[in-house]
Amino acid sequence: MDKDIDIIIYGATGFTGQLCVKYFQSLETPAKWAIAGRNQEKLRKVAEENLAEVEILIADSDDEVALDNLTLRAKVILSTAGPFHRYGSKLVASCVKNNTHYVDITGENFWVKGLIENHHEEAARKGIRIIPSCGFDSIPSDLGTFFAAKSLGKPIKRIESFHSYEGGASGGTLETMFSMGELDLGDDLTNPFLLNPEDSYSNEQKQLSGDRVGISKKPEIKAWSGPFIMATANTRVVRRSEALLALRQESYGSNFTYQEHAYHKSWLSAVSSLLLTGLSVLVLLSPLKRLVKPFLPKPGEGPSEAVQENGWFDCKFIAESEDGTKSVFNMHGKGDPGYKVTSKLVSECALCLIEDIEELPGGRGYGGVLTSASGLGHSLISRLTKVGIDFKGPL
Repeated sequence: MDKDIDIIIYGATGFTGQLCVKYFQSLETPAKWAIAGRNQEKLRKVAEENLAEVEILIADSDDEVALDNLTLRAKVILSTAGPFHRYGSKLVASCVKNNTHYVDITGENFWVKGLIENHHEEAARKGIRIIPSCGFDSIPSDLGTFFAAKSLGKPIKRIESFHSYEGGASGGTLETMFSMGELDLGDDLTNPFLLNPEDSYSNEQKQLSGDRVGISKKPEIKAWSGPFIMATANTRVVRRSEALLALRQESYGSNFTYQEHAYHKSWLSAVSSLLLTGLSVLVLLSPLKRLVKPFLPKPGEGPSEAVQENGWFDCKFIAESEDGTKSVFNMHGKGDPGYKVTSKLVSECALCLIEDIEELPGGRGYGGVLTSASGLGHSLISRLTKVGIDFKGPL
């Protein structure tokens, strides 16, 4: 059966899914796209509200036959239907089975680990690109590091990133966070090389890659660093990228390490954030979450239009070369990072797999459970710069 749809947005009735529909409708693209989910009436409403004359497809996340009907027709599945450990596994399996590329916005690395174990070899053999974490988790970290390392054109010893942003939270994201707090993740939460292939890191790299919770001054960027709540997700993705690139003889450096922090203009700001981060983790891991959950946005709800428009993200990178020199790079975008920017990022990833497939890293037959850097690379940077995501440096 020939595939007759370029991209299907799965989970199109969720908050981020609706933003993806709005984004696609705003584009002048020859790509044929459709929307999918489990509720036809809600999907029809989303299409009508966005004036989108697109095909509507129905598939529950547990219905393997219905999912196969999607993936048999689609060249790319773009999924925003989380929590992904609940709703994503059978969809990815169907994509690999039916030779369909896949992108999503997960930050659930323990789930991605399962995808690697179950599907990487088959996807690699078939040349199918399965690329999780294509939203604010973890493209700024992953693609920003890739940009810094490749811009310098010499072996890199270490990159540290420093993140600041302004935006809101949606009910879907909060539901994912609460659901993860109910799981016994054990080493999957603390292993800095959770997503790496076996034997792809040295003892030195392991010693330098533990999660950081302290505060320190960073004169190179005139700032203070503190713990970043997304670092446990993002750092694992960046380290997988480097390992996959090394397998293609494109390593950042022979003993490369990566760390990630929040960016603060003052010591007081860093301390306040540290206390707030600790309190947030305490709530997620304790019965207190049952008390606060009723007061938070429900799945399908999210930041207002004003919050989405006025939000932003900024990532600074300090790259230390093997020769000891240090360089600073920057990645910046306007719009609420978790939603407006995320919908743009994942949509451009999907379009990259359609419109730039011949130029993607690794060649046409490259596949596996990949990352934005290893699977899309410079092609994605080029696309993002055209839609308002800035990459700058060395500064």
